[in-house]
Amino acid sequence: MAADSEPESEVFEITDFTTASEWERFISKIEEVLNDWKLIGISSGKPLEKGVYTTGTWEEKSDEISFADFKFSITHHYLVQEPGDKDGKEELAEDALPLSMQDLLCMNNDFPPRAHCLVRWYGLREFVVIAPAANNDAVLSESKCNLLLSSISIALGNTGCQVPLFVQIHHKWRRMYVGECQGPGVRTDFEMVHLRKVPTQYTHLSGLLDIFKSKIGCPLTPLPPVSMAIRLTYVLQDWQQYFWPQQPPDIDALVGGEVGGLEFGKLPFGACEDPISELHLATTWPHLSEGIIVDNDVYSDLDPIQAPQWSVRVRKADNPQCLLGDFLTEFFKLCRRKESTDEILGRSAFEEEGKEVADITHALSKLTEPAPVPIHKLSVTNMVHSAKKKIRKHRGVDESPLNNEVLNTILLFLFPDAFDKLADGSESRTNTSAGNNPPPEHEDYNLFSQFKSAPSDSLTYKLALCLCMINFYHGGVKGVAHLWQEFVLEMRYRWENNYLIPGLANGPPDLRCCLLHQKLQMLNCCIERKKARDEGKRGSVSDRSPGDTGKGGEHCGENPDKEKEVGKSWESWSDSEEEFFECLSDTEDLKGNGQENGKKGGAKEGNKEPVNLKPEGRLHPHGKLMLLHPGEPLYIPITQEPAPMTEDLLEEQSEVLAKLGTSAEGAHLRARMQSACLLSDMESFKAANPGCCLEDFVRWYSPRDYIEEEVVDEKGNVVIKGELSARMKIPSNMWVEAWETAKPVPARRQKRLFDDTREAEKVLHYLAVQKPADLARHLLPCIIHAAVLKVKEEEAVEDISSVKKIIKQTISHSSKVLRFPNPEDKKLEEIIAQIMSVEAIIARARSLKAKFGVEKCENEEEKEDLQRFVNCLLEQPEVSVVGAGRGPAGSIIHKLFVNAQRVSAVPPLDEELRRSGSSEERRLTVSDFPLPTGREVILRTTVPRPAPYSKPLPQRMYSVLTKEDFRLAGAFSADTTFF
Repeated sequence: MAADSEPESEVFEITDFTTASEWERFISKIEEVLNDWKLIGISSGKPLEKGVYTTGTWEEKSDEISFADFKFSITHHYLVQEPGDKDGKEELAEDALPLSMQDLLCMNNDFPPRAHCLVRWYGLREFVVIAPAANNDAVLSESKCNLLLSSISIALGNTGCQVPLFVQIHHKWRRMYVGECQGPGVRTDFEMVHLRKVPTQYTHLSGLLDIFKSKIGCPLTPLPPVSMAIRLTYVLQDWQQYFWPQQPPDIDALVGGEVGGLEFGKLPFGACEDPISELHLATTWPHLSEGIIVDNDVYSDLDPIQAPQWSVRVRKADNPQCLLGDFLTEFFKLCRRKESTDEILGRSAFEEEGKEVADITHALSKLTEPAPVPIHKLSVTNMVHSAKKKIRKHRGVDESPLNNEVLNTILLFLFPDAFDKLADGSESRTNTSAGNNPPPEHEDYNLFSQFKSAPSDSLTYKLALCLCMINFYHGGVKGVAHLWQEFVLEMRYRWENNYLIPGLANGPPDLRCCLLHQKLQMLNCCIERKKARDEGKRGSVSDRSPGDTGKGGEHCGENPDKEKEVGKSWESWSDSEEEFFECLSDTEDLKGNGQENGKKGGAKEGNKEPVNLKPEGRLHPHGKLMLLHPGEPLYIPITQEPAPMTEDLLEEQSEVLAKLGTSAEGAHLRARMQSACLLSDMESFKAANPGCCLEDFVRWYSPRDYIEEEVVDEKGNVVIKGELSARMKIPSNMWVEAWETAKPVPARRQKRLFDDTREAEKVLHYLAVQKPADLARHLLPCIIHAAVLKVKEEEAVEDISSVKKIIKQTISHSSKVLRFPNPEDKKLEEIIAQIMSVEAIIARARSLKAKFGVEKCENEEEKEDLQRFVNCLLEQPEVSVVGAGRGPAGSIIHKLFVNAQRVSAVPPLDEELRRSGSSEERRLTVSDFPLPTGREVILRTTVPRPAPYSKPLPQRMYSVLTKEDFRLAGAFSADTTFF
């Protein structure tokens, strides 16, 4: 047994070398991705056109691969090109160099202003980068770097891929890449050096040429000429006398007597600081041969004035502080406040102290209760006067967030009719509509319907602007709460004293506007009706006929049930001077008129109506129609207007109607609720036309429901016979029921369809309970509307095409967001950000115009060129200067640098006094330009490597030198066949 077990103890684990290692799997994954992206085989493409790296479209694809548990991202960057014709080129393709090697020598796209760093350093149109994934550590050790390089070299060799493959090493901020590109019998190695401190011998061209030649190690004695491209970048930070032209707002003038309240109707505009922080001038020598110029540590021929190409880019200030943007942002912050007006201003303005004064809501309930109650001590007027006393008592004049001067200025701006207390409200309304706003026929005027804000000449719009300014300049949220409290008290005062509110359009609430505007319009409707009653003039403000414009045949085609509204426009009574009476009780009504039989006027019993009743509430004869049975002329009655509704009341009403359900009883009840106006009109019609029948009413009210046809009577004569439509003959028809219920009562003695007292108190209560945050939400659409009008006005002066597009997008976006109630904060912030970006662009345009003296230029042609140049600076990353240093723009840039240099060379005053003799000499030696902040050099040549008999291949080295950075990026090609 022991002998048997001995061989087993000698058995050891056998490693199966046929299984793939982690490294082999990694290489396999790289090859798989290259295959998926179809990067295998010979790459073909057209020679690159000039500037295509900037104007063309760059795209990228990404995937994820891993080496054991270490994850890498692999990304393919490429310039989108039109597919070229491959026919006829297959024979040449085998010997041709890979596209990337051809790109190394291409001079059409040196120094692209906006591109991936590898594009700028190597001039490549296509490449693949393997980099550690976001959560992984950087590749720092040399062994790991070599392992990755070996991996990509094997993958390129196995697949035949001719696209360069790079690996990112070291920390990401260093942007260090090494890579390789393989072709048929050729290979290019991409190498890089990155240093913080620059060796002195590499700060000039001669030192860079030395390192380039030593790296190539060309065995040929007469070395082929080296082609050079050089770019020096100069930065201008000190603009000197070219001050930022924005004038700060005169805060004192806003409330001063010389300007008046008009300033409260305007939004500020412009940047508070220069939105252009730096100007970068790049002077380029695109094609230089070795030996033409001298640039060493002693002397340099590289004079920027002599450079054949100049290009300029501007560095914009990060988020410059702009007035309009600040106003919008601060106002938007109000929307997030939680405090009520009482919490902000201290104790409640309507707080009671003692039992002798009841709550306002109790006073209102007493007003509306039918029981006779002495209400003289509980009147709303008394309540408001006591509230005003308490405001003064609890908060001294000095403690008020707004001082009296500011407050009075604002109130006179909002209510200009207060100047003349004898002026009628309707007169003041017409006066206040005029202003600097767009006229009603202008397209900008109708923006309010898209934004659901308010017309730009309305009180709501002005109030929004005033609150915005108060929030920014005069006390913030406390000032807003104070002004709003005063505004609500003014509304109460106007309601009690029958003063119409100025700045509101006639008619019912406009549902295209914000809810707050609708509420104010509703209050104005109430004031108008109350005013007409209190003036004691005969007739009725709301008793206006629907038949003015003809209830006959001309309107019987479209909408039969609503045809009564053709003549029933709100304006028809709001301009009237007639009076509306409160209705009498039913018993008085019946006693006074003897109309107990009024409700028996059905279609069949219409002729039984007592004919000796006195007709009441007639407007005028119809003119065309006669009553069917008595044969008398049909009179159009004076009718009540339907109650105006705001959108929240309409929503409430629809909810109530929806809750009634779909049962027969619910449907019947819903129909009765909706027929209050129909019943009122029937009663008015009966009072104006004693002895009438339902057919008479239908002929006037809904002509399409009365069908007339020609028939032959017994005598053979053709006569016209009429009857009600089929829907009017349905059993238990609501129209028949309403007609039977209706009594002949003229409109002036009917129960009011619109209880203006109750509705006004509801509106005033709604206004009083609004928190500053609610108020800001209501008025934010008006502020956005005003801001859009402001940027449109400012853009019209500058005429910048890119700004026009952004404004159109902003209007479109705002109309979608603001149309719905309670829009999301994030979407509102996006709208404000768009407006702020427009303001910043316009501010930059004005800053550049001032710096380049566009307005001062007298030559029209030069002025147009400068204007075009400024517009290009705003829209493009880098702009070429026509004529370089000798063109109109170039000479201005030169002067800017010269002025900055002269000022920087002037020593402080104490030094100048000590060394007054040498200062003049020093000024004479000051150069026009400072030392370049960036030096970029591209060196190219084609030489055989590594042996004299090798194939001549492209060699390239890019160098960039800045104050804190020095980088060499070399691409060195070698022949892998003959070496």
